[in-house]
Amino acid sequence: MQFRRNVSLEHAESRFSRKTASCSSCNLFNVCIPQGLDKDNIEKLDTLIRRPLPIHRGEHIFRSRDGFRSIYAIHSGTVKVYLLTDACEEQIIGFYLPGEMLGFNSIEKEEYTCSAVALETSSYCEIPFSQVTEVCRRIPELQRQVLRLMSKEISFSNDMMLSVCHKNAQEKLATFLVSLSNRFKHRGYSAREFKLAMSRQEIGIYLGLTIETVSRTFSRMREENMITVDRRRITIDNLPALRQISSGMVPDVIPVLSHGV
Repeated sequence: MQFRRNVSLEHAESRFSRKTASCSSCNLFNVCIPQGLDKDNIEKLDTLIRRPLPIHRGEHIFRSRDGFRSIYAIHSGTVKVYLLTDACEEQIIGFYLPGEMLGFNSIEKEEYTCSAVALETSSYCEIPFSQVTEVCRRIPELQRQVLRLMSKEISFSNDMMLSVCHKNAQEKLATFLVSLSNRFKHRGYSAREFKLAMSRQEIGIYLGLTIETVSRTFSRMREENMITVDRRRITIDNLPALRQISSGMVPDVIPVLSHGV
C-alpha cells in the first residue's frame, strides 16, 4: 500500500488495516525492508514478524530489566524511550516515529536497558531477535539492513547528544523540530504539519530545558513567524530559518515559504 507524499500522518494511519497487514502492503515498506529483496525472502520475513494489537497511551512495549527477546518497528503513533535515574527521575532517551526501530541497545546485556511507552495509540511489529539472527544468515541483504539501522540509531543519538550539550534553548528546539520534519518527510508524511505527541515537559526533559523555557521558546518562534502552534499541532512556516538556527547561525531575513522547503 503506497501513499502519496506529504499526506498527514493521521490520514495515512487511518487507512491501515491490521487484518491485511503484511510487509509488502505496508506504507513503510521502503523504510524497513532492504531494497532488492525478492518476493520469497519477503514472505519468509513476513512469517517471522508478529503484529500485536495496538497499544494505547501509557502502555509499555517493554520495561527496563525485562528479558531481551525482540526488536520492534513502530508502525504508527509515537513511542517514548526513557530510563529512571537513581533518584527515580525520568530521563528521556528519545521519541520513536513510524518506520523507526528500537531495542538494539539491549542486545549485549540480554535485557532491556530502558523502557518504551506509547505516547498515543500506537501499533508496532515485533521481530524475535533469536529468529532475526538466523534469517540474517540466510538473507545477507537483511543483515546489512539491520546493521544499517543500528548504525543510524547510534549516529542519531550522538547528534542529539551534541545538540543538547552545546546549543542554547532556541537552537535545541529548532534542532528538535527540524529533526521531526526530516523524519516525517523521509517516511512520506508532511514535513510542515504534524502533531507533537509529547508534552512540553517531555520535550524539556529530552532537551535539558525547563518547561517554562520550552514554552517561551515556542512563543518566540511563533512571534517571529517561524511556526504556527495550535495546541500540540505544529505548522512550520519558515523551515530555512529553523535550519539556520539549528546550525547555530543567526537567521537571515528569510521570507515565509508556502511549502517550508
